[in-house]
Amino acid sequence: MGLLYDLHGNLPALEAVLGDAETARVRRWLLGGDYALFGAWPAETVTRLRGLDATWIRGNGERWTASPGEAPEVVRGAIERNRELLGPAMVDELAALPESWRDGDTLFCHGSPVSDVRSFQPEPAEDEGELLADAPHGVTRLVFGHTHLAFRREAAGGVQLVNPGSVGIPLDGDPRAAYAVVQSDGAVAHRRIAYDHHASAAAVRERLGEAGETFARRIERAAADA
Repeated sequence: MGLLYDLHGNLPALEAVLGDAETARVRRWLLGGDYALFGAWPAETVTRLRGLDATWIRGNGERWTASPGEAPEVVRGAIERNRELLGPAMVDELAALPESWRDGDTLFCHGSPVSDVRSFQPEPAEDEGELLADAPHGVTRLVFGHTHLAFRREAAGGVQLVNPGSVGIPLDGDPRAAYAVVQSDGAVAHRRIAYDHHASAAAVRERLGEAGETFARRIERAAADA
C-alpha cells in the first residue's frame, strides 16, 4: 500500500510519484490529507486521486478550505483562491472526509490522534505523550503527515511513528516528492522522486498571485522558512 500525504495541489509531483509507484507495484493507497490547498492544480490533483484505489482521510487543509475563519489570517488569501479553483461541491466533499482510519494495529491520521495541526517531529518533544494519549488501544503504528518531514522512529510505549513526507511541498531541504510504501512484510519504505519543482513553483505564482509566493518559495527550496 502506498502512502500519499500533503500533496498541496502539486499535480506534476503527484504524477512523478504515481509513475514511480508503478515500478514498486503499488496497487492500493492511503491518502492522508491536504490534497489541494496552496497548489496550482487543486481540482486537477483531486480528480487524479479519484482514479486510484484509495482510502481517504482529511487534513487541516480540507477543514480550512471549507471554513477559512478557522485558518491563520496570513493564509486566507490563498485559501479563498483555492476555494474558487475547487468549486463548492469539491470543497464540501473534501471537508466531509473522516479524520482518521484504522487498519488492524495501524492508525492513519493527518497530524496526530488529538489534532490535525499538532504533530510529531523527527526528535521526541515534550508533548509527545499528550499527542499519543488518544490513540486507540492496540495501535502499534501511527502514520501521519502535516509537518512535511519524512521519518520513521519509535515513540515511548513502543508505538512506531511514520511520516511518509510531503508529495507536494517537502520541507526537509530535499525538493524531490516524498511518499512511502508499506511492503508485503509490513515494513515501510520511504521513496523520493525528482520532478520539475521549479516549474511547479512558477505555476503557483501564476495561478495564486501574491497569495502563493510563500508556497512557491517553499517548493523551490524545500524549507519552511523560505
